[in-house]
Amino acid sequence: MRCPVCSSVDTHVKDSREGEDGAIVRRRRECPQCQSRFTTIERVQRRELLVVKKDGQRRPFDRDKMKRSITMALRKRRIEATQIELEASRIVSKLEGRGEQEIPSTLIGEMIMETLLRLDPVAYVRFASVYRDFKEPKDFEQFLSTLKSKP
Repeated sequence: MRCPVCSSVDTHVKDSREGEDGAIVRRRRECPQCQSRFTTIERVQRRELLVVKKDGQRRPFDRDKMKRSITMALRKRRIEATQIELEASRIVSKLEGRGEQEIPSTLIGEMIMETLLRLDPVAYVRFASVYRDFKEPKDFEQFLSTLKSKP
């Protein structure tokens, strides 16, 4: 692994730990050249998922984009970054577990909404307002009335 500070290719692993229910391995590394320390994350690379958009376009699935959406909805809420990472990994695992290469974007959106509803109702409404393209205050009212009826 190349050192991010001095670009030396001779770095040493100092510590390895499993994270996210064994789905990733975090490695603490040190560069003997400049003595800087940094962390790398290993994740199993599975086959590429394609997202099928509403207009029929196909794009490669971008885990980071999905995680950014979740993070944005949870901004200034009391949810730790590690929890967001764990939830993103759970969604990806569910998608990969379907055994299909092409995933409808609507399915991803609904999975994110389910996750946010469980984590934080305010983030759920924030995400829904963008995902469902609310145009007027009455759109929020209608959505909130359906939210109140959920267990």
